[in-house]
Amino acid sequence: MPTEVFGTTADGRPVSRHVLNRGGLRVAIIDFGAAVTAIEVPDRAGHPANVVLGLDTLAGYETVSPSFGAIVGRYANRIAGGRFSLDGHVYRLPVNEAPNTLHGGPDNFGKRLWRADRSEATRLVLSRRSPDGEEGFPGNLDVRVTYTLPEDGVLRIDYAAVTDRPTILNLTNHSYFNLAGEGTGSVLGHIVQVEADAFAPIDATQIPTGAIQPVAGTPFDFRAPRALEARIRVGDPQLAHAKGYDHTFVLRGPVGTLRPAATCIDPGSGRRLDVWTTQPALQLYSGNNLDGRLIGSSGRIYRSGDGVCFETQGFPDAPNQPGFPSAVLRPGETFAAATEFRFSVV
Repeated sequence: MPTEVFGTTADGRPVSRHVLNRGGLRVAIIDFGAAVTAIEVPDRAGHPANVVLGLDTLAGYETVSPSFGAIVGRYANRIAGGRFSLDGHVYRLPVNEAPNTLHGGPDNFGKRLWRADRSEATRLVLSRRSPDGEEGFPGNLDVRVTYTLPEDGVLRIDYAAVTDRPTILNLTNHSYFNLAGEGTGSVLGHIVQVEADAFAPIDATQIPTGAIQPVAGTPFDFRAPRALEARIRVGDPQLAHAKGYDHTFVLRGPVGTLRPAATCIDPGSGRRLDVWTTQPALQLYSGNNLDGRLIGSSGRIYRSGDGVCFETQGFPDAPNQPGFPSAVLRPGETFAAATEFRFSVV
């Protein structure tokens, strides 16, 4: 499996880039942030293109990346007020999206160097120890992420973690997809379907209100395929809070079972992405905060709506939301989850 030096961190540590290949699928991943930097898949005419947003230098991933392709944690998504209580103790986290903590803080897992334990043609195992107190979270957490290409067109991500103290955990991969090809412009014409009958409304700071609302009759009804742009500009307060889609969908089916979560099709290229997961929820994010200040790996500027994220995960702010499924991980337990990105053409 090709492995090459991608760069050197600001504090002098080398970072490698690993390339997985199987059939027409090629995936590049770096040790820094365990981040997917490229996924190359063919269109209906057989022409390959990279379908995820990214940057061309390690310095970019260290300083300005909005979690492009990264594994984020310890807690993906938002925690209200940068604080939570666990077993009677209040823990305070760094606030990096005032007034809240986003993705585990400014130095989350996506900003850390991981260790490559195994690097093969179709499999990469990355791990790290998050020490007790890192970004305010309790417990030494040993986390492992395994990227595999189990068959043609399929990228699978397996997560595993254990802790020596009670803690909270929510992990996801934060890839931004553009099935027409990275840097080609807006994805709002992509056709999306989400396997969810309900979503979690948010307040003006993008924290869930605690309610679970049916998608029926709202701009969040993706039970049948529709373009992202079809209702993204509807005058709905929920869309205004997030400047578009950045909401948690409650997935159908038994948690812990690999099942369909979402489908995305680019009509122009014919590329199709099917997302399957064991996780309870999916965060649909329409790249609202891309503002033209970042130059992507193609040399083109990224603007709002130029990528879409399908972040399979637990519920945001669950430690502060008694009605949401628990995100607590205790000693003796193993956190385990899997997500598959399945690429094809139509």
